[in-house]
Amino acid sequence: MVCEKMEKIELKAATRDTLGKKVRFLRREGVTPANVYGHNVKSTALQIETALLKRTIATAGTSSLIALKIDGEKSPRMVLIRGYQRHPLRGDLLHTDFYQVKMAEKIKVEVPLSLVGESPAVADLDGIMLQDLSSVEVECLPADIPHLIEVDLSALEKIDQSIHVTDLTVGKSVTILTDPEKVVVIITSRRVEAAEAAEGVPEAGAAAEAAGEAAAEEPSSD
Repeated sequence: MVCEKMEKIELKAATRDTLGKKVRFLRREGVTPANVYGHNVKSTALQIETALLKRTIATAGTSSLIALKIDGEKSPRMVLIRGYQRHPLRGDLLHTDFYQVKMAEKIKVEVPLSLVGESPAVADLDGIMLQDLSSVEVECLPADIPHLIEVDLSALEKIDQSIHVTDLTVGKSVTILTDPEKVVVIITSRRVEAAEAAEGVPEAGAAAEAAGEAAAEEPSSD
């Protein structure tokens, strides 16, 4: 289980004068409105070419540093994507928020978990793998933020065997804040899953029977 870091990611942006409802005209031109803010950092309205922004979001996610180059500024700002909004129906990118970090100050961030390898218990014992966690919260300096943390499934050789947060391996400069006893993945048997599913059958059957009796007691509408 290892941490994976990304190579330097750069993104160009320009300051934005178009505000409020008028930003819809920017979107029509292939430009997405954005904001950058931070601790003791004045919020700045930005606009970014949508195609470039989409590629950056896909590459960086919310756990990789981005060197944000703003027109007119000599040095890039080191930022993280704090969130983005999409159109509920079309899925179009509507807005993106960037958080400007201070490289000498530790930050808390959610880092995704990546499952790698194959569990012998699944391959050889017909087990079923259940994943309970998809990310963990870590604290570290911005330069040390892992893009993701790999979880090696090859260690799961038996039914009922599990991997906990405490089993995850990160660098000495990274501290995992998530409860160490939380289960990341666990292997269960198909028999257990079938038994749990069967427990709900009598209740469902009783409900159906009760519904049938109620329908039979209702007067005819003819």
